Amino acid sequence: MSSILPAEECGETPLRRRPTQRRSARRVERMLDACAELLDEIGYEALSTTRIAERAGVAIGSVYQFFPDKRAIAQAVTRRHVEGFVSRIGTRFLSEDYGGWWDAVDAIIDEYVEMNRTVPGFRSLHFGDVVDLNMLDPVADNNTVIAGRLRGLLLQEYGLADSEEFDLAILVAVEAGDAVLKMAFRRDANGDPVVIAEAKRLIRGYLNRRFARASAP
Repeated sequence: MSSILPAEECGETPLRRRPTQRRSARRVERMLDACAELLDEIGYEALSTTRIAERAGVAIGSVYQFFPDKRAIAQAVTRRHVEGFVSRIGTRFLSEDYGGWWDAVDAIIDEYVEMNRTVPGFRSLHFGDVVDLNMLDPVADNNTVIAGRLRGLLLQEYGLADSEEFDLAILVAVEAGDAVLKMAFRRDANGDPVVIAEAKRLIRGYLNRRFARASAP
């Protein structure tokens, strides 16, 4: 189970206060687990702090001790998704050998697909866009935050040249991939494999053209 992202990683923390004891931290994690499960079962509109408290097996006062409202809990779940997504990609980068950045991009897409299939709340919330486009950061929209994290991984692993053009290319790839992969899961609850393959081809082709142009003399 992943913990909530530090505030410095993704804007201001949604927590009213951080749990200082292990027992309190476990209670907060149960609230986040309950929120994620309920998002898949009933959706964000029907979600309430009362339902989260009941599912988590905690008093409603415990919820308000740490979170002001359901949006803040959903925001914390979103940040947990981001942390889990980036952590899982980082683990794959360390444990698997790729022929180049294009295989790494495929691995990123595979991880996104796997989390859609298996992680409670991920498909319902994605990276917060269902609730608020600025859920992860008050200034940058959610996909910009995700693009920044993936950009850092690719730069670190593959020594690609950093530039404003590179930043824009990664952001466009994230936006395009996000849209096409959502379509894959609208067509098939487990993700339409044909559409997922098209998403990989789309992003590979776009980034290949952008990276080739950036490295051209």
